[in-house]
Amino acid sequence: MNLKLIGNHVEITEALREYVTSKIGKITRHFDHVIDVSVILSVEKLIQKAEANIHIRGKDIFVETESENMYASIDSLVDKLDRQILKHKEKNLEKRNHSGLKDQDFES
Repeated sequence: MNLKLIGNHVEITEALREYVTSKIGKITRHFDHVIDVSVILSVEKLIQKAEANIHIRGKDIFVETESENMYASIDSLVDKLDRQILKHKEKNLEKRNHSGLKDQDFES
């Protein structure tokens, strides 16, 4: 997994980098096929914004969050990403499990 961390109007400190890395690393528990992750942290007046674009096998997922605290924005971002990745994973499993059922006839 490649992680690209960008800061707009905010300095990416080592603590912030480690926090993002540890949180994004938890996503791989649910889905191993994460290829590329790009996280953009920005500050606009009093709003702390976090955006992520994740490239996984078969799909790109984009999520953004806003908060008054950067760490809260990152936490919310990871929660949203986790839900989106689980949703994508369930859809893939459903497609794979039901792909062979179209050819069979079921009689009740």
